[in-house]
Amino acid sequence: MKTVSPVKWMVLLLSSVTEYSSPDFWGLLNPEWSFCTKGRRQSPIDLNPSVLLYDPHLKNLHVDKFRVSGTIMNTGHSIIFRTESVDPENVVNITEGPLSYRYRFEEIHLHYGRTDDRGSEHTLSGYSFPAELQILGYNSDLYNNISEALSVRRSEGVIAIAVLLQMGDLSNAELRILTSQLHRIVYRGQEAHLQHLSVRDLLPDTHFFMTYEGSLTMPGCQETVTWIVMNRPIYITKQQLYILRKLMQGAENNPKAPLGNNFRPPLPLNQRVVRTNIDFRRSEGKKCPTMHTDMHYKARKWTKNP
Repeated sequence: MKTVSPVKWMVLLLSSVTEYSSPDFWGLLNPEWSFCTKGRRQSPIDLNPSVLLYDPHLKNLHVDKFRVSGTIMNTGHSIIFRTESVDPENVVNITEGPLSYRYRFEEIHLHYGRTDDRGSEHTLSGYSFPAELQILGYNSDLYNNISEALSVRRSEGVIAIAVLLQMGDLSNAELRILTSQLHRIVYRGQEAHLQHLSVRDLLPDTHFFMTYEGSLTMPGCQETVTWIVMNRPIYITKQQLYILRKLMQGAENNPKAPLGNNFRPPLPLNQRVVRTNIDFRRSEGKKCPTMHTDMHYKARKWTKNP
């Protein structure tokens, strides 16, 4: 029997709902989504320097260099790239960092705002970026596929690497590949084929990150995700954001509203530990370090979310 991916299952279920409800009501739409309202280890979160714990034992994250091909689709809630089945010898594995197991790359999710001052799911000291790219993989040492990994109630099922996207004049080269077929997926349910994407080169040029135990940021919000939030952004252009903001939630015969603002707001930390391999004690200067300087995000005039 063929396994239906969590993404396609979610699309089928949400397409039967007349209005895609606010994340606050996800848990009421389906009993299997109860974690969305009752969970205590939910994602995303706000990342504040005051809660970070330096862990000198964290290793550098490793992502295999193989290029992948697959399908990019408009789910009506997000833009998702899903890798196709390939030779097991050429899959992209994610290892080390805070990980004890080997994780196999499976999907990329893209969240963004309709305006430049918000769009990312994770925030930094209460401030948002225009977009966030999330690289998901499953624990291939213990599970056969991502559906099986999501069905467990342990934190080692899924890995999610969050890359914040900042406005710039020149886009990340792999992001240009990822967004090259957006004109073919304007409406919900539309798909397009993508070839030769380097997952590793979607990451910023840094070994520093923050990590915590959390959940999926879409229904059913399973708390089986180890999050790694990279310490630097990659860049997205105004033109790429313009194209993203032309995408629609609904099908071609009923387009409804634009797809933007498809981010889940930050959830309480609830006594979780957020670890980092950034040693603030070695930061230059004597002042208290901030995300915007010592964590290498380009300084600009930040606009707080309304």
